[in-house]
Amino acid sequence: MVNPVHLKTLLEVTRLGSFAAAAARLGYTASAVSQQMSALERETGVVLFQRSARSVVPTEAAVVMTRHAAKVLTDIEALMAAASKNHSSTSQELRLGIFPSLATYVLPHILKNPAWKDLGIDLRVSVAEPAQTIQGLRTGGELDVALVFQVGQSGLAWPHTINRQWIGDDNFRVVLPAGWGFRTDAKVAADHLSELPWIMHHPGSPDAVVIERLFASCNLHPRVVAHSDDFHASLEMAAAGLGAALVPELALRNRPAGVVVLDVPEIRLARNVFALLINEKKTARVQLFVDLLAETLAGLGAAGN
Repeated sequence: MVNPVHLKTLLEVTRLGSFAAAAARLGYTASAVSQQMSALERETGVVLFQRSARSVVPTEAAVVMTRHAAKVLTDIEALMAAASKNHSSTSQELRLGIFPSLATYVLPHILKNPAWKDLGIDLRVSVAEPAQTIQGLRTGGELDVALVFQVGQSGLAWPHTINRQWIGDDNFRVVLPAGWGFRTDAKVAADHLSELPWIMHHPGSPDAVVIERLFASCNLHPRVVAHSDDFHASLEMAAAGLGAALVPELALRNRPAGVVVLDVPEIRLARNVFALLINEKKTARVQLFVDLLAETLAGLGAAGN
């Protein structure tokens, strides 16, 4: 199913002529716009843009799709208006599983958004790690939708009957104690950080395996002084001067004083965030909720900068 958020972004890209201009207009990053357009191309099976280092040129397919996208978005707004009029008597219960940082930094923004009240959803929330929420989707489980993340291609498996929808990426950033003399957003080669003390994931976890391979590929062999799978604990230890850490941008929304965020070009890694939906529970309201989630996450994309 085509994501209406992607259609809205398509309209701005074709109108303004670049990913960067559309990103500035919508409050996204240029990378988020590029990822949305790539996802739309996958969803539709057509090439929408001819890309070069300096520009993007809409194809004929993009022009045709743009003509129809405006009507689709207008129809969705009408649907939301109709839901607003009837939600008091026809609200739908949604049992949602969500991982901690999304529950902490994204879900509250949705619940405060005026559009949320228009959806007519009676929300029931369970905060847990992805592996646990996926179990809640299985036959006879207690969830209708699970919001999960995946780092690389390993670590998660879900039933084939589940519908998977990409909703955004949560990029990792390198953080260091401020007392080490680096300035925020300084561009540093990965191998220059090799001899420094590091706070790493516990060995053997799927995320740790992906990170270790990435570090090895860019000649970064960390001297590990602590293991932590809790990003807030890692940030506090970094702020206290214990070591460097790799932390996703959502966690950086509440970063303590005493840490700096580096730009390490060789380290490009993200938690890919997905909504897993039971097909028979995927109503128009649920889809609108997922779209609102994707839009909110994209709007927070520059949180770690």
